Amino acid sequence: MTGIDQLEAAIRPLGSAIVAFSGGVDSSVVAVVAARVLGNRALAVTAVSPALATGELDGAQNVARAAGIAHETITTNELASEEYRRNDENRCYYCKTELYEQLLALARRRGFATVLSGANADDMGDWRPGLRAAAEHGVRHPLLEAGFGKEDVRSLARALGVVSAEKPASPCLASRLPYGTEVTPEALALIDRAERAVKQLGYRVLRVRHYGELARIEVAADELPRALEERAAIEEAVRAAGFARIEIDGNPFRSGSLNGPQFVRTLTVTG
Repeated sequence: MTGIDQLEAAIRPLGSAIVAFSGGVDSSVVAVVAARVLGNRALAVTAVSPALATGELDGAQNVARAAGIAHETITTNELASEEYRRNDENRCYYCKTELYEQLLALARRRGFATVLSGANADDMGDWRPGLRAAAEHGVRHPLLEAGFGKEDVRSLARALGVVSAEKPASPCLASRLPYGTEVTPEALALIDRAERAVKQLGYRVLRVRHYGELARIEVAADELPRALEERAAIEEAVRAAGFARIEIDGNPFRSGSLNGPQFVRTLTVTG
């Protein structure tokens, strides 16, 4: 059985599903396959909050349109949670709990059988407390159930012509705040302005880590030499966004770099 066959076999028996949809490659593949096998009984839903980076909603809408799947938005209010704002190592658990409660409520109102996520097998090697929230809410992970890792997902996305096949990962803006630093609307907006400023200089894969007045900028390995040469321009752009001090990390960007090894555990996820 091919990869696409495995995913179709996992999704078709559900009859209907809501896809938690960011517009990234993982949730896009799930959405495309759900649309193929469920037709108008598949719905992609994007959560909008201050933690969503500028441009991500537009991107999700474009992907959904190309995939031929119905698309809607909901507004989540994770910032109302003191536990979320506290920003300990379980921040994503509280965020995903808010998301899945809203998606499940929507599913019940509209008669959808279940909620699907874009989690894949590689997520099991990082600290992902959001998977615990998913398990508690009965969320299904077709890519994970089929054993797809990130490169498998990208390969299938290319084969299916998914427009986000090469899109870099773009987790929520709160992931740029070290654990223990309070999540506030002001901090999220500052990070968003700074990252947009650097992207406008032509950088594609980057993170602006928020350390109070200090912004530590990480860029991809292939862009790092240029970033070090253009240090002054980057510093000027990020300072204009609102940070007082700027550092460019001499090491290339690595996803999950704020997740220390103490947080990388094996999680059991049930479908």
